[in-house]
Amino acid sequence: MASHGNKYLAARAKVDREKLYGPMEALELLKEITYVNFDETVEVHLRTSLDPRQADQQIRDVVVLPNGLGKTVTVVVFAQGEAAEAAREAGADYVADSDEMVQKIQGGWTDFDVAIATPDMMGTVGRLGRVLGPRGLMPNPKAGTVVQQDNIADAIQEAKAGRIEFRLDKTANIHAPIGKISFTAEQLQENFVAFMLAVRQARPAGAPGNFIRRITLASSMSPGIKIDPYASSITL
Repeated sequence: MASHGNKYLAARAKVDREKLYGPMEALELLKEITYVNFDETVEVHLRTSLDPRQADQQIRDVVVLPNGLGKTVTVVVFAQGEAAEAAREAGADYVADSDEMVQKIQGGWTDFDVAIATPDMMGTVGRLGRVLGPRGLMPNPKAGTVVQQDNIADAIQEAKAGRIEFRLDKTANIHAPIGKISFTAEQLQENFVAFMLAVRQARPAGAPGNFIRRITLASSMSPGIKIDPYASSITL
């Protein structure tokens, strides 16, 4: 088992591990116990009662966080012709409309955060599955990243504004970033509530009872803080 440094242990000592905190109380504590000299990402981790093996218990959706993620989001768009021009005009950082760009990605280049594609390019994108898939970058209609030409500008703007995708993993957990530790507690709470609302609205048909069992907030280097899953501000 890895040992933790004194600063981590001091931070952990301030967290009551038996307590279920309210969201704002937890976020204020998270900001108080940060001890590193970089702008950590604040993350939400959900433990669910869902069975990832069951088709009617899957969750995969997107949410646009009201205060963004506090980072510059780099977008690549797979498109051709007029759609490629529309992507450039809308602010895409890269447009994969040539064999050269496709081969570059096939070779392992993934210096981007979001990949968007038009439907006619999905055959090409499919060949890049071994590169994009493991990194969570594969365009998907349900995630709003496979779009028609008329919707390219909106998709790019949403991605850059702080749209995140969340999904149930193989261990029945959901993980998502909700901002930076430099955000105010109010900004983080607004993002947190928007995320929780989106998760509850994405409740699958086969979800049993209260399917969210545990909520933990943490920053990149901090100990986790348990949240009351039935707090009034997140049971929307």
